Parts: sequence; C-alpha cells; structure tokens
Amino acid sequence: MPKNEYICDCTVIHKESVQKALQNLPKDAVLVKSATFFKVIGDRTRFTILVALAGGELCVCDLANVLSMTKSAVSHQLATLRENGFVRCRRDGKTVYYSLADDHVRKILEAGMIHVQE
Repeated sequence: MPKNEYICDCTVIHKESVQKALQNLPKDAVLVKSATFFKVIGDRTRFTILVALAGGELCVCDLANVLSMTKSAVSHQLATLRENGFVRCRRDGKTVYYSLADDHVRKILEAGMIHVQE
C-alpha cells in the first residue's frame, strides 16, 4: 500500500496528522531492529537475567542459582542477550562473568519497571 494513500472507516481523515506520523516513522530497518530489541527483552527469563545483572556482574553458576535453572539453559539465554548487545562478558581463568553491556540497557530496564509500577 502506498504511503500517501489514506484508508479509514471513519469519515474524517486528519491529513496533517497522518503526514506528521509518516514523517516521524524511522526507516524499516530501524523498526525491525527495535522490534527485535524489545522481543529479546520481552522474554521473562532474559528480562530476569538483565535485572539480576543490573546489580553487578555474575557468572553463569550465580545466575543459574538466582533463576533456579540449569547452567546450560542460562548459557543459552546469555548467548541471545550477548548476540543482541545486551550483555558483555569477561573471562577470569575458567570463569566467565557477565554484566550489562552499557548504561542504556540499565536505563531501559529501570524505565520499564517504573512505568509498570505507576
């Protein structure tokens, strides 16, 4: 459907509002990446991992205990979070520690939790 075609069941189209909305929409690639971003944190387990990491870095064993999950299951979720830029890791001997990738992730978590508690 062309972006300049207006379709609605109501009898009044607010062309200026529609044009403004269309102008403010980001490119499709940005919309897809943003939707993926929220899909990744939309999973309860991954969200819980992120909230736990907001308190400081943890290893897989620590996270497995926090979540009452196997290390394998936690590692799988951490891989998804790492691939999508939510967490980073550092190795200390045989132990791998995970932390939030940056302060943007922390702010998004905080904003989301504040929003749902209002």
